[in-house]
Amino acid sequence: MTVIPTDADLLVRSVREPEVFADLFERHGDRVHRYLARRAGPDLAEDLVSDTFVAAFEQRSRFDPARGPDGALPWLLGIATRILQGHRRAEARRWRVLERALPDRPEPAAADRVADRVDANATVQSLVRALAELPDGERDALLLLAWGDLRYEEIATALAVPVGTVRSRIHRARNRLRAALAADPLAARSAPTRSDFRPFLESEPS
Repeated sequence: MTVIPTDADLLVRSVREPEVFADLFERHGDRVHRYLARRAGPDLAEDLVSDTFVAAFEQRSRFDPARGPDGALPWLLGIATRILQGHRRAEARRWRVLERALPDRPEPAAADRVADRVDANATVQSLVRALAELPDGERDALLLLAWGDLRYEEIATALAVPVGTVRSRIHRARNRLRAALAADPLAARSAPTRSDFRPFLESEPS
């Protein structure tokens, strides 16, 4: 029976057998690209993915297997997030980038179409504006959760901070976003019904 190697197995082996590192790209390249495309746009994402995997290859000997057998994705997204820090000047384009990244609202019934579209557009614009204005650390933590699909512990690994810091950053970020939406009556009416907004707004279960 063929045993599928874990992420940790591949990274440890790749120190001696560099060609094995290509398997990690095959395994995680799409998710890294999706995260970077949502944050920086599809054009820049291609270069950022390349930069991320080049940096990861150069740092592979420093990967700690104690991160767990499937610990490569948080590690890779952490590298991607740090690389993004060198592109903060793209913040001027963030409004359009983030707005494109949010899923379109499904088409409602014809009678409600115009009103619902106005509500949806107001919600997207308010959320995009609030995301762009978040402190970098809060935005990074929240987007690793919402767009990187990482757990709190994995975000802590990605950002090299304690889990408690991740919880605090996400809690503050969500409070800021909820306040921004509450200040806009149209956005406040639409946001609670949109499942695609839940990662940005919902509180962590106690």
